[in-house]
Amino acid sequence: MAKATRKIKLTHRGIASLATDGPWLTDYWDESLSGFGVRVHHSGRKTYFVRYTVEGKRRRMNLGTYPTLPLADARDKAKQVLGQIASGADPQAKRQVDREAETFGDLAAEYLERHAKLKKRSWREDERVIRVELLPSWKNRKAKKVSRRDISDLLDGIVERGAPIMANRTKALISKIFNFGLSRDVVKFNPCLGVPMPAKARQRDRVLDENEIRAFWRALEGMQPIMAATFKMRLLTAQRGTEVLRMRWEQVEGDWWTIPAEVAKNGLAHRVPISPQVRALLEELRGLTGHSVWVFASTQKKGSHLKTVTRAAQRIAQAAGLKDFSSHDLRRTAASHMTSMGIPRLVVSKILNHAESGITAVYDRHSYDWEKRRALEAWSCRLGEIIWRSEASSPNRGGRPMKYTKDQWGSRTGAPSFFLPREYQ
Repeated sequence: MAKATRKIKLTHRGIASLATDGPWLTDYWDESLSGFGVRVHHSGRKTYFVRYTVEGKRRRMNLGTYPTLPLADARDKAKQVLGQIASGADPQAKRQVDREAETFGDLAAEYLERHAKLKKRSWREDERVIRVELLPSWKNRKAKKVSRRDISDLLDGIVERGAPIMANRTKALISKIFNFGLSRDVVKFNPCLGVPMPAKARQRDRVLDENEIRAFWRALEGMQPIMAATFKMRLLTAQRGTEVLRMRWEQVEGDWWTIPAEVAKNGLAHRVPISPQVRALLEELRGLTGHSVWVFASTQKKGSHLKTVTRAAQRIAQAAGLKDFSSHDLRRTAASHMTSMGIPRLVVSKILNHAESGITAVYDRHSYDWEKRRALEAWSCRLGEIIWRSEASSPNRGGRPMKYTKDQWGSRTGAPSFFLPREYQ
């Protein structure tokens, strides 16, 4: 959270004119009264405060909000507080005791408002886990009274109902909440320390084979068109589900889809080439979404986009006869098939927008736009061959890939062949 500091002469007119379109937080210090200032929030709220040090610890005390509290009254309150500090008293000592008495419900609510909603795109999932898993047991319990045994018992219950991965995620969230409480002096330690993860983490390696891809694609025919298009886009582009669902028409320009940094999971803006097949899909969606700014506009809530595809993925998996299927498997499937076609792993990594580390990443500023375009066009054509090819013509049976028509899969004009194995060129 960005914060700037400036020193000015605080006046009523001056505070009213302070801009709120700068950094997220800006502190303005009063030139005439040391330790007194006003904090301007990006939201427009302006709060008087006093900053002081007690026993080597810096503390900040809010005095009131402008313009509800006049500047003269705020300055008088600041003088009283600074006078107490000069005499050796801590004006927030009682407040600190009160905060230590907060319930877990209070702490969880503060975590959501002051941390999760500001810094996590997935804050709604945190809110759901808190409401469903944590508050029924600990809502009115003092936060500092939650013990390791309490945490272990709660996690064991989640595992016993057959949700070990959810138990892992719940344990991680509990730890985050208590770490937040530590930073706010609400609790003195994190009771998650020493509590092991309830289940062994399992890295998914599910990749759909060609027969499963065909069955999956055909199962999409029974889905609502916009919902079906989200899965097609994920398989064609290998992009993350949240990035696809939050795709806006303004992000599409020419033959490129630009995922902005605030949408991308790793915070890095990403350019995705639009293949002819993706272009055809977008043209179809344009006719379905009307004037919505969202490419995958919600059919239930006007002005919004599709939020989740979990239930739809389950229905598709059932219709296609797929076992242990997750919609994220589409991204892995696309990446794995691209590498099997001979596309370099580095190019696939660029398509996936994986963050790189090491000295090479520092000096390599090549955009890889050309390589990404060739790779995704090759994959789109290969995917078309998989979907429209008959079983008898499968390479595994010694046959050649079936040549598909423009009506079936779109134009192949300009599609590259140098990434493809010879039998597909």
